[in-house]
Amino acid sequence: MSSSGLRRLLAIVLFGSFVAVSAAQTSLPPNQVDHFTDTSMLKPPPGDKIAILEWEDLECPACAHAFPFVHAAVAQYHIPLVEYDFLIPGHMWSHQAAIYARYIKDKISPELATEYRREVFAAQYRIASQDDLMAFTKQFFASHGKEMPFVVDPTGELERQVEADVNLGKKLGLQFTPTIVVVTPHRWIQVKDVSYLDQAIDQAKQWVNESAPATHHTAAHR
Repeated sequence: MSSSGLRRLLAIVLFGSFVAVSAAQTSLPPNQVDHFTDTSMLKPPPGDKIAILEWEDLECPACAHAFPFVHAAVAQYHIPLVEYDFLIPGHMWSHQAAIYARYIKDKISPELATEYRREVFAAQYRIASQDDLMAFTKQFFASHGKEMPFVVDPTGELERQVEADVNLGKKLGLQFTPTIVVVTPHRWIQVKDVSYLDQAIDQAKQWVNESAPATHHTAAHR
């Protein structure tokens, strides 16, 4: 093959790769995709076709704003939500709040852990220190008929879970919270404005339907 032919072939391959990447990585509103470094984790859990992935910090006001939109969409579309903690440097109490949320999820119930996150977000303006968070969490346990343990994470397992989430966010190249991504097995949409979340899910559903194999019906022979 001549050098000009080789260059032409290389250009076609590169263009095809660019189109494939562009098609797989979109955002709503359009043209606002972050420059992620490793998107290998942007897939739904095994067995699911669509999911919402969200990285959040319990001390983040924007995360508090996004929370009801995300959970309303999960309830409406009956799709899984995969939550990750991503700690913002300088936040004084979100790290400990994430550990409390993990304890409630692992030791009591995922539903109560979701309610804890909901109430923490709603009470952000009243929590200014670790002591405030401790008092809030004790009251939360008592109001739900539970007793808060003296030591919440004696083995450090919950700490390791939170750190694993943070490291995954760093691997993604995450820059801010909330980072919300609607994912399918092969494509994803970053939701930069949470008011676009339903539109992103509808688009993902369309992608999944388009990729589903066609069902052929053959007439029975007598």
